[in-house]
Amino acid sequence: MNKDLIYEVLSVVEEIPEGRVATYGQIARLTGRDRNARMIGKILSISAYYGQYPCHRVVNHAGRTAPGFRTQRELLEDEGVEFRANGCVDLKKYQWDC
Repeated sequence: MNKDLIYEVLSVVEEIPEGRVATYGQIARLTGRDRNARMIGKILSISAYYGQYPCHRVVNHAGRTAPGFRTQRELLEDEGVEFRANGCVDLKKYQWDC
């Protein structure tokens, strides 16, 4: 992964409004890399090396938070995002409509 690609992905993540979430696949599509959702996850996992970005606003296709990102749910709840009983974000209600 080159820095241009990393910054391209992070610039899209930066656009996600407070109180909304996007999926890895959605970010992949917005950057023209439709089948690279896992790559998006990898980039977000190293994003701290490139600055501060709202990576907590990115969840998987089912609305689940990232494994090992212990504060992600808390950060989202602080922004008003609610979780279902199964621990997933309600994507119909909170997914970013970009």
